[in-house]
Amino acid sequence: MKKVQIFSDGACSGNPGPGGWGTILRFGEHEKELSGGEKSTTNNRMELTAVIKGLEALKEPCEVEFFTDSKYIIDSVTKGWALKWKNNGWVKPDKKPALNPDLWERLLELLEIHKVTFNWVKGHAGHPENERCDRLAVAASQAAKQS
Repeated sequence: MKKVQIFSDGACSGNPGPGGWGTILRFGEHEKELSGGEKSTTNNRMELTAVIKGLEALKEPCEVEFFTDSKYIIDSVTKGWALKWKNNGWVKPDKKPALNPDLWERLLELLEIHKVTFNWVKGHAGHPENERCDRLAVAASQAAKQS
C-alpha cells in the first residue's frame, strides 16, 4: 500500500452560514490541494467534507496518516461513536438523532477502503499544513458567500 499524508480543515462564517473546506494530499514529493464551499452549512459538515474529499481523491487503497484539528472527527471515529450511531439507525445513546449521517455514512465507507490513522493537530497554532488548509477553507467559504 502507498503511504500518503492528508491534512484537512473546515471553516464556516456563522454556524450555519457560508462554509469551506481545504485538504492537502502528500505522496512523497508530490502535493495536491483541494478545496470547496457551500452557501449554507455548518463547521462540522465542512470538517467532514474535507476528510471525505481527501480520501475520495485517492485512486487506490492507501495507508493514510491523516491530520486534522477536528476533535469531532477524531473522537467520533477512534472512539467508535460514528459506527455506533450507524448501527443504531443514526440515533445517539441519548436518543437524539446523530447529525450529518449522510457524511458519516460516506466516511465510514472510505475507512473500509483505506488504512487510516488520525492525528490531532492544534488549530491556529502555526502547524504549516493546517494553516494552509485553513486558508483554503476560508477562501472557499468567502467564494461560496459571493455566489
